[in-house]
Amino acid sequence: MLLKCNLGFMKYIGAHVSASGGVENAPLNAHEIGAKAFGLFTKNQRQWVAKDLTSESINAFRSNCEKFGYLPQHILPHDSYLINLGHPEKEGLEKSRAAFLDEMRRCEQLGLNRLNFHPGSHLTKTDEESCLKTIAESINIALEKTNGVTAVIENTAGQGSNLGHTFEQIRFIIDYVDDRSRVGVCIDTCHAYSAGYDLKSKEGYDETMSKLEEKIGFDFLRGIHLNDTKKEFGSRVDRHELIGKGILGREVFRRIMNDPRFDGLPIILETPDESMWKEEIRFLYSLVD
Repeated sequence: MLLKCNLGFMKYIGAHVSASGGVENAPLNAHEIGAKAFGLFTKNQRQWVAKDLTSESINAFRSNCEKFGYLPQHILPHDSYLINLGHPEKEGLEKSRAAFLDEMRRCEQLGLNRLNFHPGSHLTKTDEESCLKTIAESINIALEKTNGVTAVIENTAGQGSNLGHTFEQIRFIIDYVDDRSRVGVCIDTCHAYSAGYDLKSKEGYDETMSKLEEKIGFDFLRGIHLNDTKKEFGSRVDRHELIGKGILGREVFRRIMNDPRFDGLPIILETPDESMWKEEIRFLYSLVD
């Protein structure tokens, strides 16, 4: 009984692994690097339309996840970067909504319960509030046509006209989602620092976590993207770096690894050198007191 209880309160570290050759290969690739969680693209992220998942591929994915002990709550798929759920133009918005719905349905087929996505961009063609409401409407449309999959909003660095770089913007979207039981949040450490949340210092970390609880609430947290950054605080530039090799340094990752508020969540590396993922995962677990 004690072992079962402890399993619910631990860190599930992994990486956004390749699904090349079929989604069924993602859990194999995750297992090879010693990951307890993983992220993946369920289709080619550079294409709007992809072939449907085959029953063989779906069954093999589920079987491989079961074989290596990957539960749905520790898998954080990511949608295509082409999608803009806040697109200010009709054609671009319809295209994005159709692609997002397709990705939500792929998660359904694979037995996954969450889909991570960047909220969207106003492209300097509309105001921020209108764009945020459009994003929420896009989420509502997808949720109405699917079951069991949570739409997980990722905070952004705020580069260009991308929204979602403040906790207030993310909360605004959540408040306009009809079924808030199926909307969640993923916090990216690189994005947060670049957007102006000082995770580096102990005081800044504590303040950021207090703001996260106050503005959004930890109940909405469904995943973490763990990345160091190449860019300065508040730069609004999204450039990931290896763990402990960038401006954030090592201590913030020690804090995260020992922060019980992140227990049980998929904590996914998106650092730039996949050959280092196995070593980074091992290093992160070494930080646990």
